[in-house]
Amino acid sequence: MDLYSNQYRMMGTIISVMIGSSDPNQAKTLLTDVQAMMADFERRFSANNNQSDLMAVNLAAGQNPVKVDQDLFDLIVYGKEKSIASDLALNIAIGPLIKLWRIGFKDAHQPQADEVTHALTLIDPHFIELDPAQRTVYLSQAGMEIDLGALAKGYFADQAKSYLLAAGIDIGIINLGGNVLTLGKPDRQLEPYWKVGIQNPQAERNKHLGFVKVVNQSVVTSGIYERQLETNGRQFHHIFDSKTGYPIENDLASVTVIADQSLACEAWTTILFNLNHQAAIDLINQTKAIEGVVVDRHNQVYISNGLKDSFIKI
Repeated sequence: MDLYSNQYRMMGTIISVMIGSSDPNQAKTLLTDVQAMMADFERRFSANNNQSDLMAVNLAAGQNPVKVDQDLFDLIVYGKEKSIASDLALNIAIGPLIKLWRIGFKDAHQPQADEVTHALTLIDPHFIELDPAQRTVYLSQAGMEIDLGALAKGYFADQAKSYLLAAGIDIGIINLGGNVLTLGKPDRQLEPYWKVGIQNPQAERNKHLGFVKVVNQSVVTSGIYERQLETNGRQFHHIFDSKTGYPIENDLASVTVIADQSLACEAWTTILFNLNHQAAIDLINQTKAIEGVVVDRHNQVYISNGLKDSFIKI
């Protein structure tokens, strides 16, 4: 068996997929299929493309329901449920705030206080109306917008993994710009686990503070270093507080979650980012089926109880 890989820029990041196969033709076909799958997801789920299926929902806010494909509908259902259950720590209705600040884009700026106040009136996920029978999504307030950025890459990675497993691939790694999902073990005899690096928040890209050892799991990190705005002597990151309309203010620099599903990792990293480091690590320890690494703004590292033997600090 040999390893085959494909790498490309998409969704504003670098995507790389590596799989193990004894058939080079099969490997090439599957890697091409996964790339096409990612392009299709980007085309339909993007909140930054007015032609996407998601933007059709957003543009019809306050006007009419919009029918969407089952996969997009299912992710919106999941996102709404998590948004409400987490008391907006995760919030897929946060689109108006994202568009207002534009952090991560060339036109990023600090908005006026009254603009933030107005945006806060448009980000209540309870006003996302879902009709499973008709498979429609209706945003009942004009100006509302769904943004799936906190969940989408995790969902895409899980779908790619399912496709590869169904095709008989049981060794591989899917990396969507730092959202990592593994299949099996890299080498059944010599390498019993994958080593996935955790970014040092105070260092340049690909400088790690440690590694986690995983088998058939996902590793997802959210950090304040990913996208930032510097203006008027202040620094703002891209993770917003739905209660204030401003980037979250606490002592966290990054949160990494390890779980079987990448979508769950994505949801938890966002939810945990609303807490301080001690509360975040405590919640991870209290929650079944997830482990985590929390780094505070002093670069102190805290690991969950279940990672004691799986985390390698550099």
